[in-house]
Amino acid sequence: MNELQPRIVIFDWDGTLMDSTGHIVASVQAAVRELGWVEPDAEAVRSVIGLSLDRALETVMPEPSPTAVQAFQQAYRRYYLDPGVHEGDLFPGVDSLLEDLAGAGIWAAVATGKGRAGLDRVMGKLAVSGHFVTSRCADEARSKPHPQMLEDILDYTGLEPADALMVGDTTFDLDMARSLRMPAIGVTGGAHPAERLRQSQPLALLDRVADLRSCLSALKVDAD
Repeated sequence: MNELQPRIVIFDWDGTLMDSTGHIVASVQAAVRELGWVEPDAEAVRSVIGLSLDRALETVMPEPSPTAVQAFQQAYRRYYLDPGVHEGDLFPGVDSLLEDLAGAGIWAAVATGKGRAGLDRVMGKLAVSGHFVTSRCADEARSKPHPQMLEDILDYTGLEPADALMVGDTTFDLDMARSLRMPAIGVTGGAHPAERLRQSQPLALLDRVADLRSCLSALKVDAD
């Protein structure tokens, strides 16, 4: 067994770095109500957070038409971006975690179900863009759990899956890492509960993403 020493940590965004799950659920439900569809309960919405919007819509409509997808995306974004509603904050300790990783010479990146415009907007608003060497979004790659986002980040950085660590709050995050044999850690404070995350066999589960730095040295991975 070897000590886990990643050269890059790839984070999911919503529910992992940013406490935005509740706002996403409310925005999806509001958009569905506006369109006159059957409103999903909060648990059903949380179960698909992390997917691209068109994939998530399949839980509301089994075979959504292109027109329905477009209407849902427009309504959802209007509610999500409502300036009168607080979008969410970074989880406590995220800034310090990112600074600690940088100080240890470990890159950070993001692989998210958000679109590019949404990620750039919130990163700029929170002044954290400089912490990340690169990022990949749902409108630039196939939806999670397909591993294209991770593959693109590895191609950009010239690293191998064994050099990286995926950290996320959904099975979609963990499963896309597992398909590449990339180590992964789950965070239980986001969209998917701990019992569901365990099914994807992460190296560890954290209650808070801020605990990541202190747990790295305690983790072991199988040597190739």
